[in-house]
Amino acid sequence: MQPAKPYRDFAEFLSQEFAFKVQKISINAGFTCPNRDGSKGRGGCTYCNNQSFSPGYGKPTKNVSEQLRDGIGFFSHKYPEMKYLAYFQSYTNTYDTIEKLTALYEEALAYPDVVGLIVGTRPDCMPGELLDYFEELGRERFLLIEYGVESTLNKTLERINRQHSWEESAEAIIKTAERGIPVGAHLILGLPGETYDDILRHADEISRLPLTTVKLHQLQIIRGTAMAKEYRLLPESFHLFELDEYVDLCVDFSERLNPSFYIERFASQSPPSLLIAPDWGVKNYELTDKVMKRFLKRETWQGRKFSVKDS
Repeated sequence: MQPAKPYRDFAEFLSQEFAFKVQKISINAGFTCPNRDGSKGRGGCTYCNNQSFSPGYGKPTKNVSEQLRDGIGFFSHKYPEMKYLAYFQSYTNTYDTIEKLTALYEEALAYPDVVGLIVGTRPDCMPGELLDYFEELGRERFLLIEYGVESTLNKTLERINRQHSWEESAEAIIKTAERGIPVGAHLILGLPGETYDDILRHADEISRLPLTTVKLHQLQIIRGTAMAKEYRLLPESFHLFELDEYVDLCVDFSERLNPSFYIERFASQSPPSLLIAPDWGVKNYELTDKVMKRFLKRETWQGRKFSVKDS
């Protein structure tokens, strides 16, 4: 039977957790990554220029409290009663000593009107001692751990220099969920070398895992990245989706996705000064509206092609 809404969105998830409106405030706490500092590799993921998703107020020269002050100031004039989630977003936000990490998290949680944490990280950077801390924290405060999975194909992960495997992603998600902690997965749709069917199989693979949220976005070629150089030299090895084609992909992907998951977003929007391609000329909310209309036009919904036996 067709549900009332074609997919479960992140706002629905938050409304079940909070009786008031909440807003994420992105924080750059000055971390690095193991494939940047040489412990696993150098140069980082080939697609990554962190400026492409760091907001204007999230300067690493400011401490956590200062970034929260600026971010909350940006939103609070419009919604005075709003509360906030501190989103540790930039780079790998569990990649430091336990003492330094917990001090940063506690600083954020102590800030007025901050009601929880979202922590973005890599699946190979979650030690058991930190999971112990998060398990205890999650009993008292809202917490979501978001893992950068990016692809379920190891050949792709190797090509983009992720320096971890799909199996490590699955293991980290399972171990985190076993602690009673909500878990999110981030995937990039359209990475080089992947076919349309490969992308749809990502939905099948992640649907077997105990995820709470899924965050999707289109492959973007960003200035200052290794992928930008690869795109310049070998453009034929990339398939960058046209807008209408990507809207269909989002619906096709969602049809195969576990219907219990919440879809946080379908696309990412990078600063025009950094974006090489694809330049669709639409904002995220406009693309989301197109996806919603495509669901309705096709009379379909999230999980329509998902079956329990596949999970």
